[in-house]
Amino acid sequence: MATVLLVEDDATIRTALMRGLRDRGHAVSSAPTALEGLRMAVAERPDLVVLDLGLPDLDGTEMLRMLRAVSRVPVIVATARDGDAEMVRLLDAGADDYVVKPFSAAQLDARVRAVLRRTAESRTDTSVTVGHLRLDPRSREAVLAGTPLDLTPREFDLLHYLAVRSGQVVTKRELLTEVWQVPYGGADKTVDVHLSWLRRKLGETAQEPRYLQTVRGVGVKLVEPS
Repeated sequence: MATVLLVEDDATIRTALMRGLRDRGHAVSSAPTALEGLRMAVAERPDLVVLDLGLPDLDGTEMLRMLRAVSRVPVIVATARDGDAEMVRLLDAGADDYVVKPFSAAQLDARVRAVLRRTAESRTDTSVTVGHLRLDPRSREAVLAGTPLDLTPREFDLLHYLAVRSGQVVTKRELLTEVWQVPYGGADKTVDVHLSWLRRKLGETAQEPRYLQTVRGVGVKLVEPS
């Protein structure tokens, strides 16, 4: 059983989703506004937040950014827009997954279980060291040559996924499936943008790589610098 906070202003949708998630064994609380959702997320520390974007007081994306400043709680965003640009924007803002309206309680439950399973697996892994780079998934800390790296949750997940497969080439499709949980499509640009951000924080470029090596036409691998 997971504790889920549902931030949704439509009372009919909120009631239906709460009933559906409770029927599937989750403990569910709810908030009709972004500010109330922020307060409850900090005070109650739920296992996961389901966040609707169309809130009356703040745009849901703005609430997501505010929440990410104080919490690493997994967030599933509910949106009526399903274009690649919208998905990239939400994932870059810190969402762990998304569902496109309309969706059923069963579909949302499957997403909740998948995100929590991935989060639990990450938290129980041991630390990984590649060269002077060390990642601890339990504390979600990344350190390069003794200096902590300021990574977003998604950047950490991406770097950790590559680190535990050090030396192996990983395709962008695999990264979208395993890190972003987008098994049936998605924008490769999402991966490219995050790899670019990681390279900058690792002190390298695509033209002069050290840790992140691109294998043209195949994917990317994380290696120990020579």
